[in-house]
Amino acid sequence: MTAETSQTLDRGLRVLKLLADTDHGLTVTELSNKLGVNRTVVYRLLATLEQHALVRRDLGGRARVGLGVLRLGRQVHPLVREAALPALRSLAEDIGATAHLTLVDGTEALAVAVVEPTWTDYHVAYRAGFRHPLDRGAAGKAILSARHSPKVDPGYTLTHGELEAGASGAAAPLLGVTGVEGSVGVVMLADAVPERVGARVMDAAREVADALR
Repeated sequence: MTAETSQTLDRGLRVLKLLADTDHGLTVTELSNKLGVNRTVVYRLLATLEQHALVRRDLGGRARVGLGVLRLGRQVHPLVREAALPALRSLAEDIGATAHLTLVDGTEALAVAVVEPTWTDYHVAYRAGFRHPLDRGAAGKAILSARHSPKVDPGYTLTHGELEAGASGAAAPLLGVTGVEGSVGVVMLADAVPERVGARVMDAAREVADALR
């Protein structure tokens, strides 16, 4: 801690991080031990976070992340979208296909940014806000590939006809961005994705990841 930082805020943020890393919640005693502070301090931190709906406590007294965190998370989407747009525009124009940034939202994949090419006669109409299961489509499968092999670059994922008949997709996951699970990809009306597209999608995913770090 330095003179310019707040010890109380630091502890509150550490509480949220600890709770986010567990599925079953933590008791006051467990939080006290992990933070290295007494139980009274933990009670005060939890009470404050509860007032803002960032933490909730169940009947057994275990603290968990509250729904207020989800509301904060939704506000991140516009910032992420803005950071990703230059790389998506370049990808869409280079490949001549609709480019998209997709993030995890619960158990689904959510397209938060979409850029269509300006020079093609036709392209797939893919809209921001489109949702689909993580295990269908290149965007979701790319995310799952990174989740299943977090220490290895999984490359890119190709699919055909999983979300729209006649459409093929290619996507690569965002790697090395703390707190963000997502992918960058393209979707095109084709029976197969041209060979060069995979490498180009991986480059775009790296560009977006760099912009978000």
